[in-house]
Amino acid sequence: MISSITILGSGVWGSTLGAIAKTNGHEVNFYYRRTQASLASLIRNRLVILSAVSMKGVRPTLAKLQTVTIPEQVILVTATKGLDPATNLTPSQIWQKAFPHNPVVVLSGPNLSQEIRQQLPAATTVASQNFKAAQTIQEIFSSDLFRVYLNVDPLGTELGGTLKNIMAIAAGVCDGMKLGTNAKAALLTRALPEMIRVGTYLGAKKETFFGLSGLGDLIATCDSPLSRNYQIGYGLAEGKTLGEILAKLEGTAEGINTTEVLIKIANQEEIPIPITRQVDQLLQGKITPEAAVKALMERDLKTE
Repeated sequence: MISSITILGSGVWGSTLGAIAKTNGHEVNFYYRRTQASLASLIRNRLVILSAVSMKGVRPTLAKLQTVTIPEQVILVTATKGLDPATNLTPSQIWQKAFPHNPVVVLSGPNLSQEIRQQLPAATTVASQNFKAAQTIQEIFSSDLFRVYLNVDPLGTELGGTLKNIMAIAAGVCDGMKLGTNAKAALLTRALPEMIRVGTYLGAKKETFFGLSGLGDLIATCDSPLSRNYQIGYGLAEGKTLGEILAKLEGTAEGINTTEVLIKIANQEEIPIPITRQVDQLLQGKITPEAAVKALMERDLKTE
């Protein structure tokens, strides 16, 4: 069945998803800030509206959408990874509050856009409380090179892709300092429980973090120079300032904002997040990469 899709945002990820859907034979158009066509005309008679904007663009995008009529059968898909600094909510939670009668689907996984555009195989997860809507999105984006799995835990799927960005900054520091494979393995092994601790406290299912959108995304993002968050950490380890790194970075490194929001949540709820706290100190320029590593290694002895 041919579906009609409007993608909000013309960045690399939105463009990549659009290319996959087009290759599969679906009708795709894009809406972005400089689009000459009206938003109303671009979403008219669409089955799917997919948002691939940055976290800071979610609320402005929603504000525009709320000025037009969106039928309740339209499926809203969010491919944004981040946390809202004003409310601590995830993108899908914001979308669902704004459009309580529409099905909302989360798309997240170990998906480095550059590799997908090079026609390299990849897999992702689509998750929703509306299973039929998730199945529709699965059918739209599945191909021989892009395998799409279903999940019924949208919050966990979303948080896995969001929290791993913080860990990718730490992994970049680890590699930038040339600390070796043992140190990197130890870091990633402790990163996953930290993500699960936060995720389950916020209402996600533990098992979701062992899937593509959790462990899978963690591995991909923490081990690839293509990851913007990894590049942030690597640059800090080389002695560059955050400003210098951001000036040359292509796109948004969501891990910076996510770190700030997670620190706020953890302070309010008393959630232990040792790795995130060191990343936060690094990003603020309060400690050196060497001091961050030392602080993690000197933590109290305990069972695994």
